[in-house]
Amino acid sequence: MPFQESIAPVIATEAAAATTALTPQPLPPAADVAILRQRAKALLPDIARDAAQREIHRDLPFDFARRVANAGLLTFRIPKAYGGPGGSMRDAIRFVQELAAVDANLAQALRPNFGLIEGLLAGHDNEADRKRWFDRLLGGQIVGNAGVERGGKHGDIQATIIREADHYVVNGTKYYSTGALYADWISSIAVDEAGKETHFTVPRDRAGMTLLDDFDTIGQRLTASGTTQFTNMRVEPDELRASHLPRDRRNPVSPVFQLFLAATEAGIASNALDDAVWFARNKARPIKHSSAQRSVDDPYVQETIGQIAAQVFAAEAATLRAADSIDAAWADNLSNASLTQASIDVAQAQYFAVAAALKSAELAFDVGGASACDRQYNLDRHWRNARTVANHNPRQWKAAAVGAWLLKDQPPPTTGLF
Repeated sequence: MPFQESIAPVIATEAAAATTALTPQPLPPAADVAILRQRAKALLPDIARDAAQREIHRDLPFDFARRVANAGLLTFRIPKAYGGPGGSMRDAIRFVQELAAVDANLAQALRPNFGLIEGLLAGHDNEADRKRWFDRLLGGQIVGNAGVERGGKHGDIQATIIREADHYVVNGTKYYSTGALYADWISSIAVDEAGKETHFTVPRDRAGMTLLDDFDTIGQRLTASGTTQFTNMRVEPDELRASHLPRDRRNPVSPVFQLFLAATEAGIASNALDDAVWFARNKARPIKHSSAQRSVDDPYVQETIGQIAAQVFAAEAATLRAADSIDAAWADNLSNASLTQASIDVAQAQYFAVAAALKSAELAFDVGGASACDRQYNLDRHWRNARTVANHNPRQWKAAAVGAWLLKDQPPPTTGLF
């Protein structure tokens, strides 16, 4: 686990100026999950190798995003009937944890693809859409998001989509464009003349769309979730997409998006553990009054590593248990009762995974002395990343929703955050 010295990050660069590395052709679609597991096992060490340096240098992992997609690792949930592996939610979330454990930025940047698949699976009378998008994902293509705007009430949409002759025209500015810089397709939402929310997905090189690499946060810097600008951008009728997620009813997609964040937190905790173990073995020195000659023999270092390991173990287990609840909801034909239970379980897993990641990131510094704070080791990225993911949705609301359910049978909101 080598490290390099810090350099100042680059911000506010045009995405169009970014050059991606040459990438291999997509592998054939995987017939089962075991094949994807083998591909992940081969690829993840490569992603891990320079992840800390990429974060220091603000080197966006374009090539690795493409390699993940080309390996079919975004397709766990595509059914066998469409040429996919037919994996469970547990299978998908397990991979997300493992990817986040080597590069939490890359894991979160690819989140829209998992949500897209769940939305297609949940929809009805959308066979053409399923075939079109499943084929694209199985062919190694990547979908990014440009849905959320700044200003006004959270969730308000100001971008407009207006019918003109045989097409539509979109104007507006989005932020938190998760994965857009890595994507072949950009999915977004605008309101029409009647104020109705309208979803659309267009090719990444569409004229009138500008992607900016201006995401400037304390953590998750390489998700590149910056600004997307639409200026008289043309949208064809067949690029509109029906929304299968009514806001007044529970659905199976919202808990998946939330569980994805929990899995990312669990992965961050695991990454902090790996770094803490590496530092204790290779860099740390026992404190002067310690009876140990090596840090690995110091009982307090051992105890600290054990604490982090327990946090990781529990966070991963909680997240996978919540994935099982989503699988159970599908097995129960997405009944309201099973979806409500899944939302509750995801909220509990998310609350704990956040705490585990933040605690693990803090404890990682306790295995070494002042040198653990050297910028070259970049150990602080774990806390910064965990904190940034946690701020996507307030964890107090997760705990409060669970409490309301247990105390008075009040189900969680259907806002999309549960």
